[in-house]
Amino acid sequence: MNDAPIGVYDSGLGGLTVWREVRRMLPSESLVYLGDGKNCPYGSRPREEVRRLADEAVASLVAQGCKMVVVACNTATAAAIDFLREKYAPMPIVGMEPAVKPACLNTRSGVVATERSLDGELFRRTAAKYGSGVELITAPGRGFVELVESDRESTPEAEQAVRDAVAVMLEHGADQIVLGCTHYPFLLPVLERVVAGRGVEIVDPSPAVARRVVQLLDQYGL
Repeated sequence: MNDAPIGVYDSGLGGLTVWREVRRMLPSESLVYLGDGKNCPYGSRPREEVRRLADEAVASLVAQGCKMVVVACNTATAAAIDFLREKYAPMPIVGMEPAVKPACLNTRSGVVATERSLDGELFRRTAAKYGSGVELITAPGRGFVELVESDRESTPEAEQAVRDAVAVMLEHGADQIVLGCTHYPFLLPVLERVVAGRGVEIVDPSPAVARRVVQLLDQYGL
């Protein structure tokens, strides 16, 4: 067995939502978590800066002997995943992607994500591929990351931020709301309260990312 660790990287605390799912599915694996709290949040930073920060983080995890890296940050994935996979090949690198495909297959969808993720080529490709004929409404989760990083996700301020972000989606009858940032599941209790009684399903992509980790460990013999 390969007992080298799996690295999980995010701009801050958000990637712990992915770490939790990987731990649940692979309890015998060692995990190393790197949260770039010094530079958090990433969401409005220039793409080139995010790519540099992601490169530094992955290089750090590689130096610690990681056999695989999970970029558990939607913004870093959007800005840097192709670059990282090329630079650090053949080591497998798993990225985040808003769960647009399953949401679109289940009718009208809303996607709440960071500004940089929504502006990324990865999101645009996925939306174009699976969003044909579906009303896809997007909105940035303004202030979401800062609320989570400062342990304020249960405050009235957090509830107002969530209401502001999903208002247009609810007005348009969205019945799927996709969380396009790994910080956002920390706001799940508030989101569920805001959409209660509206028949809305909230989609967290973290379990799907963990399943991909399992697949690649098998595929690469790790």
